[in-house]
Amino acid sequence: MTHLNTRANALADRLILGATKLANFAENLSDSEWNKPVLGDGRTIGVVIHHVASVYPIEVELAQTLGKGNPITEVSKEAIDNMNAQHAVENNMADRQETMDLLRINSNNAANAIREFTNEELDNSAPVSLYYDAPLTTQFFIEDHALRHSFHHLGKIKASI
Repeated sequence: MTHLNTRANALADRLILGATKLANFAENLSDSEWNKPVLGDGRTIGVVIHHVASVYPIEVELAQTLGKGNPITEVSKEAIDNMNAQHAVENNMADRQETMDLLRINSNNAANAIREFTNEELDNSAPVSLYYDAPLTTQFFIEDHALRHSFHHLGKIKASI
């Protein structure tokens, strides 16, 4: 199915760009690098890549909430920190191939979901608890979370190698 919304397509393409850059970098890591802690984070590089892959569905679900004009509630820095800590414990031995597969699948699914947004949905805004209930547009939320996420962690990973 062809999606004609150029704004949504551009957002999805940028998400795929970040995921691809992260995947391409990760594929060239040695086993010791994969298991090396990320500076200032404590999680291993493999766990952080698995984290990026695993949160795409959550980020899209939150964006869809905003796209409907509904507020995002109960998402705080503390809630995210707790989610990330639990993820790190549960995935402390993240398998490289499974992680890379998850990154590709979830980023493609996220991009496809983003392509479905209409301009009206991208322009909708509602309070977001993570931003002290500031009313954010769906497009900003997608850019600040789903798109930026892989680039943010790739930069920290590169600094740790």
